Amino acid sequence: METERVKKLLKEALEENNSLFLTDFKVDSEGKVFIEIDGDQGVPLKECIRVSRHIEADYDKDVEDFALEVTTPNIALPLKVKRQYVKNLNRILTVKIKNNETFEGTLVNVTEKEITLRWKTREPKPIGKGKVTVEKTEQIDYNNIIEAIVKIVFN
Repeated sequence: METERVKKLLKEALEENNSLFLTDFKVDSEGKVFIEIDGDQGVPLKECIRVSRHIEADYDKDVEDFALEVTTPNIALPLKVKRQYVKNLNRILTVKIKNNETFEGTLVNVTEKEITLRWKTREPKPIGKGKVTVEKTEQIDYNNIIEAIVKIVFN
């Protein structure tokens, strides 16, 4: 299975719907092709089927033996590409950074270089007894992120 040929066909299929983007692509030595796509507003099943058919249409299965899997990201796994951060703006993320600190907060801003999380926490009052609620903000450079996972919240 020619990796460059599959990439070209995949690029064509994704260009038909510019809200879709690639998050993972692998071809193993046995001819298994794994493609993971995401979308700015999610990915309907029909889009996975469309992408798969676009690639398969260019191959003769009687001549070339391969397996093709087109899927969407598992919500429980870490984000892989910057565009997924934009998609998850205003959602709660758990972010582990290189110094082993972990932050959990609402993703309030995404730039080319960093993300910004905001959360509320209870801290001791500066004077007197008791605690006060304070809002915290942390800007995190993409290069410092080990993993970022969207927290699933059921309302």
